[in-house]
Amino acid sequence: MAQIGTTARTGERCPESGVWRVVGQPSTTAPIARGNVMPPYRGQAVTWVLVQYA
Repeated sequence: MAQIGTTARTGERCPESGVWRVVGQPSTTAPIARGNVMPPYRGQAVTWVLVQYA
């Protein structure tokens, strides 16, 4: 199981199902399931951080 605080970049496979937040500003959160491809935000590649388990 990935730890809270684990990061993943746009285009990588999600390592853990949960709520992910974009690092930096502007930010957003999104529920992303393990194995899905981490999405871009506002058309940009970003780093996501796991903030809550699903």
